[in-house]
Amino acid sequence: MAQKTSPEQPLPIRTVLQMVAGWIGKLGTIWVEGQITELTARGGTVFMTLRDPVANVSGRVTCPRGVYEATVPRPADGARVVVHVKPDFWINKGSFAFTALEIRPVGVGELLARLERLRQVLAAEGVFGADRKRRLPFLPGTIGLICGRDSAAERDVLENSRRRWPAVRFKVEAVAVQGPYAVTEVTEALNKLDADRDVDVIVVARGGGSLEDLLPFSDESLVRAVAACRTPVVSAIGHEQDTPLLDLVADVRASTPTDAAKKVVPDVGEQLTLVRQLRDRGRRTVRGWLDRELAWVAATRSRPSLADPVREIERRAEQVDQFRERARRCLGGSLDRAEDSLEHLRARLVSLSPAATLERGYAIVQHPQGDVVRQAAAVSPGDELTIRFADDRITVHAATAGK
Repeated sequence: MAQKTSPEQPLPIRTVLQMVAGWIGKLGTIWVEGQITELTARGGTVFMTLRDPVANVSGRVTCPRGVYEATVPRPADGARVVVHVKPDFWINKGSFAFTALEIRPVGVGELLARLERLRQVLAAEGVFGADRKRRLPFLPGTIGLICGRDSAAERDVLENSRRRWPAVRFKVEAVAVQGPYAVTEVTEALNKLDADRDVDVIVVARGGGSLEDLLPFSDESLVRAVAACRTPVVSAIGHEQDTPLLDLVADVRASTPTDAAKKVVPDVGEQLTLVRQLRDRGRRTVRGWLDRELAWVAATRSRPSLADPVREIERRAEQVDQFRERARRCLGGSLDRAEDSLEHLRARLVSLSPAATLERGYAIVQHPQGDVVRQAAAVSPGDELTIRFADDRITVHAATAGK
């Protein structure tokens, strides 16, 4: 239980350190994992620093020489190990360290198994899904490059990119690409370039190395940082056979830094050749279209109506004259037939007309109203009657009634 203190009732430093030693002693023995650095031996004790493989955190470890020499194989600087330790706090110096009780090197098989488990977890979350990968720009204005300081990977990317497209621009972030600081520095550089609106694509490049050297590029925090980037990311880690988890989450995987330059930057010579080919194809297409149209125009102009338009007009005029003469003949024939028919009809009308009967000596007797007297009974004595002859008529009065 924490003791109450005040300026008037402070605790002696020895008491505080004893309390800290008591709290640390309650941890007991534990297994920890880390990477060995600053390995030195003095007398019967081996001193080392155990660094966290991800975070910039480390702790001092003292190891009896017998425990160190019993480890097979003996770990060296940079080795990944699992250590059974007892936390100790030295009150006299106020310092903290671990005492190693057993050291076990982390083998390649165990590292691969851990990476496989992490890969399965991330794959189940969809971090490696093809649907979230973005296409690279055809010609990036500025390329962000994350690589080691003065490394061969940097030279390969810069030289090959500028050879392919001399005007390409780079923003280079030099970082540690192995060791305990690699994950932190690569992640910070990635976030910096991703926040830069001028950067169109980010290339993470490193040369080949052992599995342990490439472990930072399979770190979960770095993989998730790449997945969260808005800028397309190209992974160019190691050689063709190297497959860190960064290759799976990146939008594009390049087998080498040189291959990354080929995937990110188009070749100006190839593009000029393609432009010439497309231009030639377009020229051939337009020329073919013009040739077809010119042939159509020539064929149209060769038609009689266009080759000799006056002759066509004359031919049409002759046709009009022929049609007009035919129409005149047809109309004349129709009129002649109609006239003959009219004459026949008139002759029939004349033969049936009462006037023809009168010309043969007959007469027609009519009342003043125009009624024809057909029998004597229709006439009364003194009736005025009109007697019509072929050429004239007379008016008489009836003397006696008919019987």
